[in-house]
Amino acid sequence: MPLTETINKDIITAMKAKDEARLRALRAIKSAFLLAGTESGSKEIPDEVAIKAIQKLAKQRKDSLEIFTKENRADLADKEKEELAVLAEYLPEQMNNAAIAEVVKGIISETGAEGMKDVGKVMPLAMKALAGKADGKAISEVMKSLLS
Repeated sequence: MPLTETINKDIITAMKAKDEARLRALRAIKSAFLLAGTESGSKEIPDEVAIKAIQKLAKQRKDSLEIFTKENRADLADKEKEELAVLAEYLPEQMNNAAIAEVVKGIISETGAEGMKDVGKVMPLAMKALAGKADGKAISEVMKSLLS
């Protein structure tokens, strides 16, 4: 079943259960899907595009959570945590740094990268290979540690 259909069914379930936090997060996902569909010009969006939209929402929630925590706004931080937990349910399992390092080492050996000057060669290939499986920030940190 496509991710869009899963989200629609889960919205109905959350409405029946009166689960406010889950419903808020699912509606944000559906909104992102509609926006992605508008950009592509079709109502049906592939799962890859849907996952990218959810990843973008998750990144926004993480950034907001960090800011709210720094500003001592526990009420807003709690809402972000709740929504982030729901978003994580729909994302593929994220790779740990050791697994990311293995993939990046392979790319470094393929491209013949030798130092930080070759980041531009390695990063696009690493992002493509690890799309949806790892956060760009984590990939960048692992790559920089391997190339330095």
